[in-house]
Amino acid sequence: MEQARKIALVTGAGSGIGKAVALALLAAGYGVVLTGRRAEPLEALAAEAEAKGWDALAVACDVTDPTAIERLFGVINQRFGRLDLLFNNAGVNAPAVSIDELTIDDWRKVVDTNLTGVFLCTRAAFAMMRAQHPRGGRIINNGSISAHAPRPGSVAYTASKHAVTGLTKSTSLDGRQYDIACGQIDIGNAASEMTERMVNGVRQANGTMAPEPRMDVSNVASAVVYMASLPLDANVQFMTVMATKMPFVGRG
Repeated sequence: MEQARKIALVTGAGSGIGKAVALALLAAGYGVVLTGRRAEPLEALAAEAEAKGWDALAVACDVTDPTAIERLFGVINQRFGRLDLLFNNAGVNAPAVSIDELTIDDWRKVVDTNLTGVFLCTRAAFAMMRAQHPRGGRIINNGSISAHAPRPGSVAYTASKHAVTGLTKSTSLDGRQYDIACGQIDIGNAASEMTERMVNGVRQANGTMAPEPRMDVSNVASAVVYMASLPLDANVQFMTVMATKMPFVGRG
């Protein structure tokens, strides 16, 4: 086993927010375990990191699969012997349709990934952080602006992100006695594949279509690194990072 630095696990690390956060943590000196469903982008990112002298390990894993999660944490324990930070980032969306048009399969896909996947990773990380020496660690959940207010036609995504907020609060409370801090970052319109459609226009609350501004994903990465940098006796419980001019506050 080796423990030369703090160790982080980033889910959904192959692209978008996950990739940006993983790179920022690596630059900050973390050893980072990169996970996601597709091995190719993870391995490419690990090779990019290693070329810079950073410590990255790519492990393909479906966060909805309990057996795969068990294997993932077994690899982390064998390679590093501990885990200091979990960034629960992996998430999916469903087609923007009204609730009566949303299929059961699409509902389950979103809930299984955005909620159950976060639970499974949190459950495994909590057990590891509780038992390791020195004890404790930090869990940061990727919430969303949708954890506060829905978009039209977003029932599955919005419901899952509201549920993540409850999971964050419960984990934060239950983790106190084990020196495990848990917080949540709620992100609005970070430039990624998931928000690409906003450039051409997305449906607004009044039924019109309008383009929305986005922000560089590096702003999210910087925020997560800050949250992670705090000592375990301090915690950012909730942080909102959003494109300044997006329609969220006010009548929008």
